[in-house]
Amino acid sequence: MTTWNTFVEGDNLDVLTAMPEASVDLVVTDPPYNTGNDFAYVDTFRGRDGRRAGRHEAWVAFMRPRLEQMHRVLAPTGALAISIDDNEQARLRLLLDDVFGEENFLAQVVVNLNSKGRQLGSGFATNHEYLLVYSRDAKQCVLDARTTDTVDPADFPHVTDDGRAHRFLPLRNTNKKFNPVSTPTLHYPLHGDPITGRVDVEPFEGSTAFLPVFGDGAAAVWRWSVKLAAERPHDLVCREIRGLKGPRADIFQRDWLDAPGGRRKKLRTIWHHEEIGSTDTSAAELKKLIGKVFESPKPTGLVRRVLRTMPDDARVLDPFAGSGTTGHAVAMLNVEDGGTRTCVSINVAEPTRAGSAAALAGLTTVADITRARLRAVAEEVGGGLVEQVFTRPDADLSDNLPADLPAQLLP
Repeated sequence: MTTWNTFVEGDNLDVLTAMPEASVDLVVTDPPYNTGNDFAYVDTFRGRDGRRAGRHEAWVAFMRPRLEQMHRVLAPTGALAISIDDNEQARLRLLLDDVFGEENFLAQVVVNLNSKGRQLGSGFATNHEYLLVYSRDAKQCVLDARTTDTVDPADFPHVTDDGRAHRFLPLRNTNKKFNPVSTPTLHYPLHGDPITGRVDVEPFEGSTAFLPVFGDGAAAVWRWSVKLAAERPHDLVCREIRGLKGPRADIFQRDWLDAPGGRRKKLRTIWHHEEIGSTDTSAAELKKLIGKVFESPKPTGLVRRVLRTMPDDARVLDPFAGSGTTGHAVAMLNVEDGGTRTCVSINVAEPTRAGSAAALAGLTTVADITRARLRAVAEEVGGGLVEQVFTRPDADLSDNLPADLPAQLLP
């Protein structure tokens, strides 16, 4: 059996550089948010003129080589989903456009993790962050931004005698870009009986011929070809409806809740905490496994939603593993749907704060927290765990900002 989780302790730039090209399908990660208080690199980078780099300049310089390596290790069909808040969202978006190419931008998702909003400090009570999603190559990317999560059975109010829930969709194409001039093969008569509901491509006793028209009476087209309508007449129905000028009959498609392959719906770009979890539920998840030893972990529901957009055998990477949420989510989803996803989580042995709950629990580094969580996941959820410590000679990576740092990324 393939081990689901691998944890590597080490500097993520060193580990990423050592990884083979195109070796992962999905990167899900949550880098340092650079609040100005706890970003370890603020005092180490130097600008082009030798002055100490500002916090934004330093953060961009820190992130660039790591994003370049994430891009390198992604398969051509792969994608990246990276969390960020307002402190660096604008710079990260520009940086990703530069590294991945703006043509490979897929979405900027607003993630609502805090229903009450942050009440400390002045200004607004911020209750959202962002998830930036990019492909390695948009033309080859296999990310499917549809999900079963947001399908509401209440949207399918009609039920057949054999218990199949469905809704009625007009068979007429409502987009006026499609018309008898642009798509002439989709303008043809269908024959229906509003009393029995029967529809056929050929006339039958009691039927009336229907041509697609817009509400203003202009000629329209059907969404289905005549071949498809002939193959699936039982998915069509002739119904009488109340139109603007009184009752009239028209042709409708039965859209089934239990569609082949499972009913899926496109993800919106605002994700609410009721759907994916919150800061409270994420803290409870971690506390249940190893205690309250990490500030603001991400909920597994957020990561599982991202994971579901990719095939169920995806090779997942989290270079800023933090508390190990991504590895936890991979194991949970594999159990849920029988998938064979694998996850490599990377974390540096950054010391935990003296006197913190983590330090008092004997977890002296953030890597210890990741390791402890993934061990607990392997024990309680399954999937096993491979552990590795990655070492290499120390290298001074902070002498200067990269020479090719785009001017528009500088503060």
